[in-house]
Formats: sequence, C-alpha cells, structure tokens
Amino acid sequence: MASKRKDTQKEWAEALEREFLAAYEAHADALFRHVLLRVRDRERAKDIVQEAFSRTWVYLSDRKKIEHIKAFLFRVANNLIVDTARRKHTSSLDVMVEENGYEVVDESITDPAEIQGVREALKLLESLDEMYRVVITLRYIDEMSPSEIARVLGVSENVVSVRIHRGIERLKILFNSPPKRP
Repeated sequence: MASKRKDTQKEWAEALEREFLAAYEAHADALFRHVLLRVRDRERAKDIVQEAFSRTWVYLSDRKKIEHIKAFLFRVANNLIVDTARRKHTSSLDVMVEENGYEVVDESITDPAEIQGVREALKLLESLDEMYRVVITLRYIDEMSPSEIARVLGVSENVVSVRIHRGIERLKILFNSPPKRP
C-alpha cells in the first residue's frame, strides 16, 4: 500500500514538473516582455518573472489546480509589479531618459523612422492611466485576447473591452493634440 502511494506520488510529481516546464517554455518570453515594458528595468523584470514562476510552482506543489496557467502567471507578475512599485517608488521614464540617458530599444526594428514612432507611441502610452495602459499593453503588445486579459486582471471581458476602447480613444486625443512647448 505504501509502495503504491509512493508510485502515485512520484507520477504526480513528474507530471507536475512536465506541466510546469511546458508552461515555462510557452510563456516565459511573453511574460518577460510584458514585465519589462511595465517596469523598464531588465534586472527587475528578470527578478519579477523568476518570482512569478517560483510562486506558481509553490502553488502547484500544494496540489492546487490552475485552469489557465498563462492568465495565472500574468496575474502573479502583475501583482508583483504592483507590490514592487508600492515598496519602492521608481523614476518616471522621462526622468530616466533625461538624467540617465535611458533609451527604449526594440532590436527587431531597423528603420529609424519606425524606431522614432515606437518611442513616441511608448511615451503616449506612459501618459495613460494605469488601468488603460495595462489593458492596451496586454492586448496589443502581449497579443492577449480580451478573455485572457479578463482572467489576468480578474474583471469581466466587458470591462476589458471598455478599457481598451477608452484607452485607445485617449491615445487618439493625445496623438492629435499639439505638442507642449517648454
């Protein structure tokens, strides 16, 4: 009887490890890009992603079931981002650019005109309220569906759709408004 229980335990542990590794392979890069875009610090982003996977592993190890692993991982990461921001106030992107020469770089874009467009788009995105910035980032940069975003944020699909729509409307207004002069 004890031998049979050990075999069942071993099988469960092996299945859990396979499931977890598959989730890591499938979602680690997208999760890292999402976190990096939100925190703007590569090392902090790595730490947050690592912590998100660690907490997910502990949750699964406690024999708790996760229905949508991707949504769960993004929710854990988002919670960690919020916790980190509450503990340590960070510099705004503008301050980082002006004082430290920080520059957002997407190495997949090679046309200088596109690079400038990406910088301008990110700057406009940064000026949005957090709730709009998050859903637009998840939708258009992380390419998640509204239902996936709803699971990540713990709100209804309708709320997500409304936030995406309102966020885009605000971006249009910002894009069409004349630049501020110093």
